[in-house]
Amino acid sequence: MLFDLQGKRRRVVQATYLMLAVLMGGGLVLFGIGGDVSGGLFDAFSDESGGGSGNGAIEKRIETDNERLKRNPRDEAALKDLVRANFQLAGSQGSPDQAGFPPESRGSLDAAGKAWDRYLALEPKRVDASLATVALQIFDSTALNRPKQAQQAAAIIAEREKSAQAYLRLVQYATLAKDTRTADLAGKQVVELSPKAQRKAAEQAVKQAKMPQQQGGAGGAAGGAQGGTQAPAPAPGG
Repeated sequence: MLFDLQGKRRRVVQATYLMLAVLMGGGLVLFGIGGDVSGGLFDAFSDESGGGSGNGAIEKRIETDNERLKRNPRDEAALKDLVRANFQLAGSQGSPDQAGFPPESRGSLDAAGKAWDRYLALEPKRVDASLATVALQIFDSTALNRPKQAQQAAAIIAEREKSAQAYLRLVQYATLAKDTRTADLAGKQVVELSPKAQRKAAEQAVKQAKMPQQQGGAGGAAGGAQGGTQAPAPAPGG
């Protein structure tokens, strides 16, 4: 989770989030809701080619995608599916009772991250923002723990959604990446995109998002809750 809080501080933050939710008259907004971005964790498991179930089917997809890429290294559809399939395989490698990504999932997460980088290197005219929600989880502190690349994915989503919630998420990841300028600019967008009557609450949410946070997933794929960060305090109008 982006906010891996424990003890008294966790209770204080939870109380703050509840207060903000009441003030804004809204609930938690999950990844991918708003704009034309579908998403969150469930989007990672959408199989555009149909696919099957079980690790064998996932591994077959990966094999097929790699074969397609040998024939055509610029096969955009194959790269996109390779991101999703490897992330899905990483999530299936732990036991049902285990939270987060197990150490043995590191290889699949690395493969997913490399496929995402190759996809971006193609410079697509319109980056797939729903795929960016998958990349966000791949590079999250609970997975590969690469803040800069997570920030990049969050920025893609924010640019597409143009919602207060998406920019609030960018504030969080930019803060983790120690990019204060981007965090400040994104914070201004959170306030500007919020209803006037709720901008004080939005300012408080931005302030909370900029607070130093613990990063989970020491060394990468370990220990955090699968599915990315804990959702931030809900942003007005997000």
